[in-house]
Amino acid sequence: MNTGDDRKTVDDLISVMKALRTPVTGCPWDLEQTFATIAPYTLEEAYEVADAIAREDMPDLKEELGDLLLQVVYHARMAEEQGSFDFGDVAHGVTEKMIRRHPHVFGSAAERAAGAEKGFWEKIKSGERAAKAAERTRLGSGTTLDQPPSLLDDVPANMPGLTRALKLQDKAAKVGFDWPALSNVFDKLHEELTELQDALAAEATSAERQAHVEEEFGDLLFVLANVGRHLAIDPEKALRGANQKFIRRFRHIEQQLAAQGRSPSQSTLEEMDALWDEAKRIERA
Repeated sequence: MNTGDDRKTVDDLISVMKALRTPVTGCPWDLEQTFATIAPYTLEEAYEVADAIAREDMPDLKEELGDLLLQVVYHARMAEEQGSFDFGDVAHGVTEKMIRRHPHVFGSAAERAAGAEKGFWEKIKSGERAAKAAERTRLGSGTTLDQPPSLLDDVPANMPGLTRALKLQDKAAKVGFDWPALSNVFDKLHEELTELQDALAAEATSAERQAHVEEEFGDLLFVLANVGRHLAIDPEKALRGANQKFIRRFRHIEQQLAAQGRSPSQSTLEEMDALWDEAKRIERA
């Protein structure tokens, strides 16, 4: 770790971002960016952090955490330019939230003695949602009396689909809206698979059929996410593992064919399938 006098701090990073966003003397590319154009980079950096963790690559994790921190500083700087908030407000808000949500650590002597009571986290968050909804109503934006606050409001809409499905199901389950057993979820899975097959067989116009098939396919994925939740499996993590397995096995196909002076496009499906099975045998051995 760098512990010398030249060690940079968060304040230095904030100053760098300010310079990059200063008109005339700043970076032309950085000056053109908005919340919307930077958001995809923010998501990408979060995924790269998760990837470094999965690979247990600590040097890479350090770098990726820095890239993710840059995203926070970037958004905070743009908000400061608009007069909305700055990085200090962000740090203050999240610190207060962590203290508020951990009364068993930071609360009164009685709260610390009581410990982390069952359901305390959701009760605190429920109070926060109600307060936030009241504030938005007062300001005339967001939630209104026609749209009362929902338990599901704080699940971001732009989360990856499977992760969001898991979060929605988990929140509903906390208030009792859940299948009592995994067998019920499997029954629902078979039901949704049948409905997808029926949609594929239905007679309709091309656009209507495609819309129906897409809807049923989405329902099937939603139930699969629920199967994962009941098994305590993160569907996104499981799918990433399946993706990596596919990459490994397909690379084996490419390497074996290259040794024969050929490429996959110059081979038959049967030949590639045989090499796929060979890769499976090697992995299992």
